[in-house]
Order: sequence, then structure tokens, then C-alpha cells
Amino acid sequence: MSPSTHRSSAKPSGLDCRLAVLGTDVRLTPHRREVFQVLAESTDHPTAYDVFNRVKGKSPSISLATVYNCLEHLTAGGLIKQVNVERAQSRYCANLHEHVHFHCDECGQVSDAHPKADFDPGLFWQLPAGARITRTDVAIHGVCPTCISKKA
Repeated sequence: MSPSTHRSSAKPSGLDCRLAVLGTDVRLTPHRREVFQVLAESTDHPTAYDVFNRVKGKSPSISLATVYNCLEHLTAGGLIKQVNVERAQSRYCANLHEHVHFHCDECGQVSDAHPKADFDPGLFWQLPAGARITRTDVAIHGVCPTCISKKA
């Protein structure tokens, strides 16, 4: 097999695929890959400190400052979302599909909430005439089922 027709048997990572689709030029250092992988495997929208603790197990030499820098670069490159709920610490999400976040007022858990049907924010919200939506940032507040069951 010639070198030009040889294909690597390794599958591209989720991050590599996301980079290809988005066409972003974020340089992928090993630490950025590790931080992204932690987020891709998480559904709890971890804080930077949570990400640091999870990456530290795989990469003991990583610092909290490096994690913050990785999160900043991945967010700026459009590879992850930064989730801000009121005055709480920023959280991070690798889910780039259109969704909003449910925030439990009791335990602080943040989880994804996806629309059950097609949803066009421009048709649902009364926006200024001629406005163009670039992203949706909505938080729904309430009490999660776990906290409700604890009160019962």
C-alpha cells in the first residue's frame, strides 16, 4: 500500500470531528484534549475546579491555571459552551446542540433541557424588529426530582 493511500486505523476523536465541522483553528495541546474529554464525558456541567479535579487524576502535573486557560481557549474556539447561572461559578458544557439549562434551586445541579418539538426562538420570543439571534442562553429554575423526593 502506498503512503498516499494508507489510512490510519485510529478513529478521529470527538474533538477532532468537532474541529473539522466548525473549521476552528484552536491548537490542540494534550491538556486541551484532556479538558475537552472530561467535558465530553460529563453531563453535570462541571465548574473549572471540578474539571481540574477530574483531569488531575489523568495528568497529575496540570495546574488549575492551565485548566482555566484550556477552558478559555475551547470556549473561544466554539468547541464548548460556558454556562453562567446567576452569580454562581461558571460551568462548562460540551453539548453544542440547541438547548437550555435547568438549574435546581435546592442542590445547584445544572442539567440540559432539550426542546420536545421544533423550536425557533425568533418565532417564540417577541424580539426587536430586524433582530438576528446568534445564540440562546436560557436558564430554567426549579427543584430537581432528587430534591423533591428528599422533601417527601
